[in-house]
Amino acid sequence: MATYITDECIDCGACEPECPNEAISKGDGIYIIDPKLCTECVGFHEEEQCQYVCPVACCLPDPKNVETEAELLARAKEIHPQAKFGEHFPSRFRK
Repeated sequence: MATYITDECIDCGACEPECPNEAISKGDGIYIIDPKLCTECVGFHEEEQCQYVCPVACCLPDPKNVETEAELLARAKEIHPQAKFGEHFPSRFRK
């Protein structure tokens, strides 16, 4: 599921440089996340970096964009064809 930024965004910009896919950009008074680029940091980090650095906790899972880890990883591979993704990357969903 892609992440979105709520109206509680204080426009601080902490999230933008943390996104490995450059999915976050400045909108009109708040930052926005492009769901076509968001991979929830799958393949890069154990947790979503925008959520981790957000001082007001306004980066939330988007129930309108539910995706599996496999779909998110496939998108990451498409966005970063030069990257080597493998089992050594963290998985938040694997038990």
